[in-house]
Amino acid sequence: MAEEYESVELVADDTVRNLAGAAVLAALTAALAQLSIPIPSVGVPFSLQPFGPFFAGLLLGPLWGGFAMALYLVAGAAGAPVFSNGAAGIGYFGGRTGGFLVGFALSAVVVGAVAHRGVEPRAVADLSVPVELTAVAAGLVVVYAVGLPWMAEVLDISLGAAAGIMAPFAVPDVVKVFVTVAVVESGVVALRE
Repeated sequence: MAEEYESVELVADDTVRNLAGAAVLAALTAALAQLSIPIPSVGVPFSLQPFGPFFAGLLLGPLWGGFAMALYLVAGAAGAPVFSNGAAGIGYFGGRTGGFLVGFALSAVVVGAVAHRGVEPRAVADLSVPVELTAVAAGLVVVYAVGLPWMAEVLDISLGAAAGIMAPFAVPDVVKVFVTVAVVESGVVALRE
């Protein structure tokens, strides 16, 4: 008795690799968000969370990096405790730091687009340090460009007052730009050896 089978198109290796990378970077961002220090005087925690979108954009490019951060945001909105200090829920976006979360998704896209010079990702080993630094710095600007006006609106304060609240985070966030590139470059060097 002969049975008939239809052939099924397999998913491309790149798609599987990128999907897995996006899931890993979404999970990494969630883990980094838990490494946070509440700062009651400003109501905003210091966290390692911004590394997530920076790594996502550099390692996966704009599309998959943005997808990784969208996955992270959807998980948090759905109730998974992935935001700083285990926070979760759609209502978290209505708070003072909601804009920074949205900025993370846009940041990953910008970092990826600048670093990879377009939509298609290039090999990370082909990216130069100055391009990586420029890309991650642009991503940081995007996070603040979305987060500060959002915070000002939610708190009903001026943009300058929101910038004042976030001023203590500026230098550590710039340091994160350099650390991100150093970590990525050390990984590239290790892979070459």
